[in-house]
Amino acid sequence: MSEHLLQAPLLESYFRRRLTKQRNATPATAASYRDALRMLILFAAARLRRKPAALTLEDLDRDLVLAFLDGLEEKRNNSVATRNARLAAIRSFFHHVAAADPASFGVAQRVLTIPIKRTHIEVTYHLTTAEVDTLIAAPDPKTPRGRRDRAFLLFLARTGARVSEATGVYANDLQLEQSHPQVLLRGKGRREGVVPISTDLARALTTLLSERGIDHHEPRPIFVGAHNERLTRFGAIHIVRRAAAGAVAIRPALADKPISPHIFRHSLAMKLLQSGVDLLTIQAWLGHAQVATTHRYAAAESR
Repeated sequence: MSEHLLQAPLLESYFRRRLTKQRNATPATAASYRDALRMLILFAAARLRRKPAALTLEDLDRDLVLAFLDGLEEKRNNSVATRNARLAAIRSFFHHVAAADPASFGVAQRVLTIPIKRTHIEVTYHLTTAEVDTLIAAPDPKTPRGRRDRAFLLFLARTGARVSEATGVYANDLQLEQSHPQVLLRGKGRREGVVPISTDLARALTTLLSERGIDHHEPRPIFVGAHNERLTRFGAIHIVRRAAAGAVAIRPALADKPISPHIFRHSLAMKLLQSGVDLLTIQAWLGHAQVATTHRYAAAESR
């Protein structure tokens, strides 16, 4: 097997053929899997003290993958759900390896035996309305980055969008000019849903688009990074972390909560539930495939 086989044909064929053509994966799924494999490769390069291009498939053995997954939880403080999502991406790649490169079948088979870690899924953490408002107010409104950050945090808080849904919104997905503003969100499994936009969010988005010179009907991303490219998942996480760092000075209790983009989704669900909104409506709003997923908010509220 070629020393560079890991970096060239297999990775290329995995993303171009298996994910895109055979699995018909969404852009969000492809981006998530790409992030997971990139992180694994960088971890392996640092651990083995080699350049990424010098790694071989044999380097990515079962022990190294397990060490990578353990590091996600222990050093990066990722949840078990995030660990399992990274493992799903790695296993998907090694299924492709087993089929495309028989010489690497043994390596792939050993990685594929790594089990998904069991977790009891429940909504433990959510923020109060006051805490959400403090986070939204944390960025500096006098700077372009601060205004972008505020609009993004407001979008997460008012729509309950997942990170991939929020970063994937384009100007032509918005309906801001009608009496009841709304936005089209593209969720998991190519599901689409329309959710309402609050008055303060509509105002913030209108200002953001105007500042960037974007017409409401243009197919251009709303939230962009420093180089005017669509905001990445990592960029979204940095926005939330910056806001949390500033908000802790005002509300010290936030230091004890795991602030992430997803906590805005949990917080909106709990707010809707506490306001008397029924589970089926919350399910439709959040784009859950099953009402059982939504029911965990009710279970958390009853504790």
